[in-house]
Order: sequence, then structure tokens, then C-alpha cells
Amino acid sequence: MTNRKPAPAAHALRLGFPQLDREISSHDGETIYQSARRSGVRIIGACGGRGTCGTCRVLVVEGEVDTAGEKAMPGTGKGEKRPQWERACQIKPKSDCVVEIAARSLAPVVRTEFDAGETVEILPLDPAVMSREVKVPEATLADNVSDLERVIRALASPLPEVDLVAARQLPAALRDNSWSLRAHIHEHELIGFSPASGPTLGLAVDLGTTNVAGFLVDLQSGARVASLGIENPQVAWGADVISRMNHAIQGPANASELRQAACTAINALAHDLCFSIGAATADIVDVAICGNTAMHHLLLGLPVRQLGRAPFVAAVREAVDVKARDLDLAVCPGAYVHLAPNIGGFVGSDHVTVLLATENHWCAGATTLVMDIGTNTEISLIRRGDIMSASCPSGPALEGGHISCGMRAAEGAIERVAVEDGRIKIEVIGNRKPVGLCGSGVIDSLAALRHIGILDDGGRITGQHPDILEMDGKRVAVLAPGVYFNQHDVRSVQLAKAAIRTGIELLLRDRELREDDIDLVVIAGAFGAYIDVDSAITIGLLPVLPSDRFKQVGNAAGVGVRQILASRQTRARGRELAQRCRYVELSTRNDFQKAFLHNIGFKPRRRTL
Repeated sequence: MTNRKPAPAAHALRLGFPQLDREISSHDGETIYQSARRSGVRIIGACGGRGTCGTCRVLVVEGEVDTAGEKAMPGTGKGEKRPQWERACQIKPKSDCVVEIAARSLAPVVRTEFDAGETVEILPLDPAVMSREVKVPEATLADNVSDLERVIRALASPLPEVDLVAARQLPAALRDNSWSLRAHIHEHELIGFSPASGPTLGLAVDLGTTNVAGFLVDLQSGARVASLGIENPQVAWGADVISRMNHAIQGPANASELRQAACTAINALAHDLCFSIGAATADIVDVAICGNTAMHHLLLGLPVRQLGRAPFVAAVREAVDVKARDLDLAVCPGAYVHLAPNIGGFVGSDHVTVLLATENHWCAGATTLVMDIGTNTEISLIRRGDIMSASCPSGPALEGGHISCGMRAAEGAIERVAVEDGRIKIEVIGNRKPVGLCGSGVIDSLAALRHIGILDDGGRITGQHPDILEMDGKRVAVLAPGVYFNQHDVRSVQLAKAAIRTGIELLLRDRELREDDIDLVVIAGAFGAYIDVDSAITIGLLPVLPSDRFKQVGNAAGVGVRQILASRQTRARGRELAQRCRYVELSTRNDFQKAFLHNIGFKPRRRTL
């Protein structure tokens, strides 16, 4: 019988990213994009690695890769051999490699969704968690009742429920703090203990498709004590909710990846916010979260298959209260997480919180349009107390996704594009070298091309102009060296703006109203705070109305979720508003396609006087 030696273990390939001073492993069969995503290396990939957007460009400066089906990206020059910019999602390493990431993926973010503001914010308090300081007599042979009974006796109120983890922590908490501590009570449940001298904090989270914003609130004073925004790590699976849901429905492991990514983001916010004020994450005794319906379902691990196809039904629409530990959130173990109610379809709890925060603008009865423009744009038409709500599949183009040189609002991003003396002029975030184009710059670019007459009514780049060049046989508008806006980008924005404008028109049509009848347009969201309203009107994104009828309010969802965190009364109001909203599904209507096609072009419209 022949003795066989065991096969040698396969050598794990290594990918080096010198710009980040990091080295990661690459599993067999993985693309560079998949290896980077698994290891937390950020490479922009608007399509989630499906090979349809071309935004995940990398330069393999050392090593061999399998480039089957891949072609060089624009701007690499003719006749050049590798190295060249290639899509990370389409190349697989065949050896150890050294990889350079495009500058757009590395630029530090300077704008997220948190909108910190300059003034101190004090929220009206009616918290779901009450904190009581208690001091109990030390246990003796003569008085040897249980630790829990001592605390309940000191509270002088019966508590029918006690969280098990809180009960486990109680003996040490009492003895380590000289029999004096702070008890945290959620409704009729004792959920945790902390030193009497420590803070009592709440965490409000706006779980956006692109960014996640966190707000730390002192639940004893109502003061917002810290704010922070980070990118949603789920963007590695696609810039839009459809890409992520398609990934999730492929199996439980995929859905778990997305759920864990959201939990990781919330935990990172909790840690950094508490660290900034010298507190511990265990001091967070209550959490409130808002987000669109897809973000809500992916966080809770709810099925999304039925949500992603007609008739777009949510598994859960009502407000949900769950234990934080059930979501793997590293806060007070007995704490609850309150997820605000959804409205219907993809109109989620983030729109409920927008309505809460902007109620002073629309409660008087005027005909008001409340919009939160983003990857998933939500719109409510409010007239005489009646609220009709709809979502528009605008996609990530208006936030820089699926744009050739698109990027987040980071240093080096072109944020303003204008025309001076017939030439394109730009403004860059941080006054840095331009490396890409963020959302506000995308809208301005389109408006500028219309202004100089090189974008026709159908959206085709035509005519001659010093800023229009040929690149790889296609006409592009050169905004800066290496940063351009091409025909594909124009089409992507046309689809986004047509979806939003069609949503507005169909809601008005259902109420037998004209655009002239709109008294006020409230534009919410951090992205909405930075867009130029005139540019948005020029490209047909917003109705043609006088400028004084538009109100940009910043991240209203963040304001509303803070109010929900601080007040049980506001939570009840949120439930009431969600029930009042009449959800309208637009995409399956017979008149949607005709209105959508009508709004794709740039035919000039009359400005209302």
C-alpha cells in the first residue's frame, strides 16, 4: 500500500493597500472587492460588486490578477498595458498583490447626516426610562432579605418584572458602590443599575441608506451632549436598498451580513459618542431608531423578499420595542430599542420622524409638500390635515452613486458647479484638489450644462464648447483634471429626477391640485440642505415655484428621532401620524410610466409668479 503525503495547505494570498498601511487575506475565488469588503477596506461600489457601475476602480501595481471579462476604465490612455485602473469587483488575485485605491474612496468625510448645529439643544423630557437613586442598608444576619427586595423596598413601588441580566449584575453593583446606586426602570421593568454618580444617557439613531447619524442625549436634563455621523457600512453591498435586499434574499448568511453591518455601525456610534464625553456605553439605557422600511427590516432580521416586489408589503409596520441585546447592541444589557413605526411600502419611520420635526411648518393647514430627498426619496402632500405619502425610487445618483466620478461629501469633492464668462467654474469641499463629484455638485453640473446650451431637451450632450471633450469616443464635460461628467451620468440623474417629479405630480393629481397650489415645499435631509434650489428647478427636479416657497430644514429625521427618544408623548404622536398617513404606491399605477417619461427630459417650464 502506497503511503501518500497530505496535500500542502493552500497559500492564502495577501493583498496590500499601502495607502492604508494594511494587508489583508484573499480567500479562494474572491474578487479584490469581496476581499476588501470582508476585511473592512472601503472601496466605493455603488452596485454592490455586481459589475454594473464601474465605481470600484483600483490599480494593481504589483502582482497578477485574473481579468477575464474586464476592460480598462476611462482615462487610462490608449495602447497602455497594465497597470491600469480596473473594477475591483471583476478581478481576482492570482498572486500576492499591491493595490492602489482611487482617491474618491479614501477622502475623509466632512458632511454626514447629523447636522450638529451651533446652539445647545434641550429636549422636552418625558422619557420611557425613569432613573431613581437608591441607598439600601447593608445586608446582615438580622436583615438578610434578597438584594432585589432591598432595592424594591427602597423604591417604594412594586415592580412585577426584573430583567434577568440586571438581576445578575445587582449583587456586585450594590457591594461595589457601598450599597448606593441608580436604578433604571422602563415602564414597570427594572432594566439595569449604574453608579449613582454616573450619567443616564439615551441614544437616538437615524439609520440612513447612505449614512448613519447618532445623537447622545442626557435623559435627566434633556440636553443633546454629542452627535456623530458615519457612513453606513452596508454600502459595500450596494448604494441602494434594492441591491441590499437582493443580497439578503439569497440566504440567511447574506441577510446576517447586512444585519451585522448595521449593528456594527450603531455600536461604533455608541462607543465613539460615549468616549467623547467620558461615559461608558453601559450608561445608555434607552435607544430610539428610525430608518426607511428596508433599513428597518434588515436591522431586525425580518424577511425582505415580499418587500422588494409588488405589492411591496412590510413584514411589520407598527412601532417595535425589542431588547438591545437581541440586536447585539453594546449598551445597558436590559435596555430597550424603540423602532418608530413605518408608513407603508418603502416609506419608513424616518419619514414619520421628519413629519414630527416639521409639524410646525405644515400643521396650520396650508398645502405643503414635505420631501426627504435621497437614495429613497419620501414625499408627503399635506392639505387640510390629510396626509398622502409616497416613495420615489430615485436611487443613489443624487448622492454621487452610479456617477462616473461620484463620491460622498468628503474633502476633494466638487460641491458647487456654476458658469462664469461662459466657462464651468467649481467649488471644492475643503479647498482641496478635486477628486470627484458629490450630490449637490451633480445637480449643479446638470444645471450648468443646460445653462451653457450643450445639453439638449432630451438630455443629450451636443454642440461645441471648450469644457466638452472626447474621452474613449464619448463626449464628456470636464469639471477638473480627472473629474468629468459624461452622458451616462446625465441619464442616471434624469432617471432620479424624473422619479421624484413624477411622485410630486401624481400626488397632486390625486388631490386635483396644480403645482401652483403648493404653499410650501419643505426639503429635509442633510443632502437637501446643501442642494441649490434654483439648480434643482432648472433640471426639473423641483416644481417651478418662487424661491420663498421652499424651506430647507436639514436632517429633520435626526431631530424627530431625538424627540421620540426623549418623550413618550412624542412616540405616541409618531404612531398617530403613521396611522394618519395614507400611503400611495406609485410605481404600479397606470399613469406612472407616462408621467415618468414626460419628466425625463429638460423641456423648460414656466416659473409660477
